[in-house]
Amino acid sequence: MDRNILRACREDPRRTSTDIQVSVTSPNEPVPSRRTIRRRLQVAGLHGRIPVKKPLVSLKNRKARVEWAKQHLSWGPREWANHIWSDESKFNLFGTDGIQWIRRPIGSRYAPQYQCPTVKHGGGSVMVWGCFSDTSMGPLKRIVGTMDRYVFEDILENTMRPWAKANLGRSWVFQQDNDPKYTSGHVANWFRRRRVDVLEWPSQSPDLNPIKHMWEELERRLKEVRASNANQKFAQLEAAWKSIPMTVVQTLLDSMPRRCQAVIDAKGYPTKY
Repeated sequence: MDRNILRACREDPRRTSTDIQVSVTSPNEPVPSRRTIRRRLQVAGLHGRIPVKKPLVSLKNRKARVEWAKQHLSWGPREWANHIWSDESKFNLFGTDGIQWIRRPIGSRYAPQYQCPTVKHGGGSVMVWGCFSDTSMGPLKRIVGTMDRYVFEDILENTMRPWAKANLGRSWVFQQDNDPKYTSGHVANWFRRRRVDVLEWPSQSPDLNPIKHMWEELERRLKEVRASNANQKFAQLEAAWKSIPMTVVQTLLDSMPRRCQAVIDAKGYPTKY
């Protein structure tokens, strides 16, 4: 019975104790209670947990991810030199969109020190676009309103390109994900006119982009800093962005072989990165 319970759980980790109870019960055999099933699973080290949520990646995109990872697995600092990593991100003025956990004594649920303060309607947020290379942190641009292909082209022309020319010279490669506004014909025409090389990028691959962790670094640096309005929040973000040392950049770029290997090992499915 123990083996049947474990087998049923491992075949489908989403099965409830009731589902397992039905699947392992046979005629002329005692029926294990749901409590017994949960206890036997816990003894075997299978504890109920909230699953990590990852995007559903299609077979086509999984193959593309693995192929890209294999092509770039052996790349080192020399190959990644003069690559510009870019992305956009949202930062809340107050609090976080994620789940926060606390430890508190029984019966102290409403004690002020065990509460997480919130404001009505979330308190607002600031959307930014940023980039960096192996030699310097790039500009951080505030996005007011909706970012469409025209706003993105303006950022490329008046924010990214002047910085790239000043810091990287004429030879550099631009990285972006496959967001529709980034891959639109309008933006593609800009890349052709300006003769900018764009890094081929597999869809659904945030775990391959080191700038995702740069946003987390920026969030950590402002964790205890409060802002009363969007302008103040952006000023804080910009100052913190400029203060990020190049050691952080190098650490992230050094992780590229590990990121590629993780994608290969996971057969294209999302990884811990």
